[in-house]
Amino acid sequence: MFDMVIRNGKIVDGTGKPAFAADVAIADGRVARIGRIEGAASKTIDASGRVVAPGFIDPHTHFDAQLLWDGQARPALAHGVTTIVPGNCSLSLAPLKAEHRMKLVGMFNQIEEMPYKAFESGVEWNWQTFEEYVERISKDLAVNVAPLVGHSLLRLWVMGESSMQRTATDDEIAQLKDLLRQCLDAGAIGLSTSFVDMDETLQPVPSRLADPRELEALSAVLAEYGRLLQIVPEFYDPDLTIARVDQLAELSIRHGIPTTFSPLFLNNDNVSSVERVMKRVEEQFARGARVWPQVQTRPIDISFSFAVPSLLFFRFPTWYGIMRFGSHEEIVAAFSDMSRRDALLAEVKPLEMLWPHIVLRQVRTEANQPLVGKTLGEIAEIRGTTPVEAMIDLSLEEDLDAHFLSASMGHNDDEGVARLLNHPLVHVGASDGGAHILSFSTYGDTGYLLGHFVRDCQVVGLEAAVKKITSETADIWGISDRGRLQPGAVADIAIFDPQTIDRGPEVFVGDVPGDGSRYVRDSVGVEAVIVGGALAWSADGGYTDARNGQILPGVS
Repeated sequence: MFDMVIRNGKIVDGTGKPAFAADVAIADGRVARIGRIEGAASKTIDASGRVVAPGFIDPHTHFDAQLLWDGQARPALAHGVTTIVPGNCSLSLAPLKAEHRMKLVGMFNQIEEMPYKAFESGVEWNWQTFEEYVERISKDLAVNVAPLVGHSLLRLWVMGESSMQRTATDDEIAQLKDLLRQCLDAGAIGLSTSFVDMDETLQPVPSRLADPRELEALSAVLAEYGRLLQIVPEFYDPDLTIARVDQLAELSIRHGIPTTFSPLFLNNDNVSSVERVMKRVEEQFARGARVWPQVQTRPIDISFSFAVPSLLFFRFPTWYGIMRFGSHEEIVAAFSDMSRRDALLAEVKPLEMLWPHIVLRQVRTEANQPLVGKTLGEIAEIRGTTPVEAMIDLSLEEDLDAHFLSASMGHNDDEGVARLLNHPLVHVGASDGGAHILSFSTYGDTGYLLGHFVRDCQVVGLEAAVKKITSETADIWGISDRGRLQPGAVADIAIFDPQTIDRGPEVFVGDVPGDGSRYVRDSVGVEAVIVGGALAWSADGGYTDARNGQILPGVS
């Protein structure tokens, strides 16, 4: 008897070959047979009219902290994702000495907008080494985790405060190499670093103080294990991004390692820049390098209030400085002072085309309830003011508890994004799941790919899209036994309705420790998700008690 049989499904096996009708039998956590299955099963799923595919792989998340209180990495499973990669952007939760905990929390708060209260209420600091952290999160995993180790964490462990001030000495580089080996031995899938991020004091994160010889030395260690290097380049500048592509290419060629950079954003204003970056990627692949860009499928929705800092204002130093370092009273005072307001208005003038389209999404006073759902442009017309001033006035009226939404940022060029998604050297990433919980409604990339680009626009083929988020990602990242639906493979499976799958509506959920809430995208069209042969989530029953997640690629 089989443990489970999925019957009457449309099999899209992750290899890119045409879909076909078949049943899937599962036994002992693996795919036993694909075809016409006559045998009995302990559990049967009818997949008539549904696609049966390998579980999706998300290569850019920040679930590092959430995994400590939520081994299901919600909402990943509900979107068909069975493997996640945390530890991106030079930040992981290990290796970490006790005296550096609050420094790391500050960096996560600044870079990934993760609240201090979540760490205070949800994190029991009972590890220091990477091995101890992996052991800690392994106890309750319903999803597979392929963790990166953060370069900033390696430097902080070895160099302490100096890691934020200078390059490493030869002796320190030797220690960094040994520490990286320990992390790779404990199950790290690779190393992440960043060339753009800043800490809670708006100073460069430790990885940005590393010189080329340090990255060279660490890449040599990655080569010993055949593991990957991930970076965040200066994505706002095409020339600097191209320079990072060249740097990665040299490291890849010299050491024989795969490399990836994230994000590669596309919008109507930077089409030629993205084309230049992709041309250089193609040239470096032709030389034998492996430099994989990561592209988001979905536009970014940024939600914000002035009670917490928002990355939407990061490029405006006066606004961001007030939000980052000002108390509640100081922010109110700045908005109320007409002379200071004039300076604030002048600073954000470069985005004057954006403000009218921002939507008021939530208030707490009855007087302003009729305005919820209207744009700042509409509200400004009602009130006889400008959109930015309407935003400030509403914030004051709501004691900074007015919430706004800037929808569909990041790209509005479906044709251009489709070209990237069909490019053989691009893979889907940068979901940022687990981060930006009060601003971005993270998640929905896979649903948007399969719903918008495959079904609605018909610019990406179903089989090609599934391959992009399964076997291609598994191959790039060196994740074996995942990404293909074939006999003998681990039974990580996503079952979805191709007629309804989408990124889903944005919802505000209260599942963050410390009485916190966050924005997420609900799952739409995903019907069942199987991890290691067990049902982990279903549309009709929600999350289950199954805990078959594993650390990938596992200890060396």
